[in-house]
Amino acid sequence: MAASLTRISYSSAFTFSASKTSVFSPSLFASSIKVPTFSPLTAKLLWSTFAPHAAHAISFTTHATSTPASVLDTSTKTFHGLCYVVGDNIDTDQIIPAEYLTLVPSNPAEYEKLGSYALIGLPSSYATRFIEPNETKTKYSIVIGGANFGCGSSREHAPVALGAAGAKAVVAESYARIFFRTSVATGEVYPLESEARICEECKTGDVVTIELWESRLINHSTGKEYKLKSIGDAGPVIEAGGIFAYARKTGMIPSQSN
Repeated sequence: MAASLTRISYSSAFTFSASKTSVFSPSLFASSIKVPTFSPLTAKLLWSTFAPHAAHAISFTTHATSTPASVLDTSTKTFHGLCYVVGDNIDTDQIIPAEYLTLVPSNPAEYEKLGSYALIGLPSSYATRFIEPNETKTKYSIVIGGANFGCGSSREHAPVALGAAGAKAVVAESYARIFFRTSVATGEVYPLESEARICEECKTGDVVTIELWESRLINHSTGKEYKLKSIGDAGPVIEAGGIFAYARKTGMIPSQSN
């Protein structure tokens, strides 16, 4: 990854719990593995030049604090639009090829340009492209994938490119851990897991709705409904705009106006 780009660094001291789903990766790991959860968190800024409205580098330690209900409320969140369907093992080189990693997302013009290259690395077998030629935004607000979505190198640009292109959520059978974590950290897209292999039952251009509070995807083109796994505690972090924004909105660190 280009040396000029800022990475998000984590120094995590999480509370482990066998009974609570991870804030970063619900149902992503084997049931025998205990995964970290927020307890909630105290955050400390390390550095921040990455995304215009989302990601900044911070470290965490567990600490009891109150969280405003308005920040946590994702109970009425709904996404509606056309879906773009891909298969298994969509890696980060296909989501955003390395040649475009010199673009700096903290620059609004380069952030928009980064979005125009989202999923440009898909093979020619995908006759319908995610973004039309000479366009910077996609008409597909929901991406539906198969297993191991976001595998490959650990580039934060992958979820950022999808978000910059106009995607609101990805629904996949499973995720590479790093893609799930960076999606939450940047707040760019909701990484949702399906309980069925819906990438084989939906097709690009279908009209779909995601209801977060019901953990449900409705395909209006086919009339079918699918159960999704709950986004859990990651929802409020993404809703806030990423970890750094979440920390500010919950009073863990001072707001920029202070």
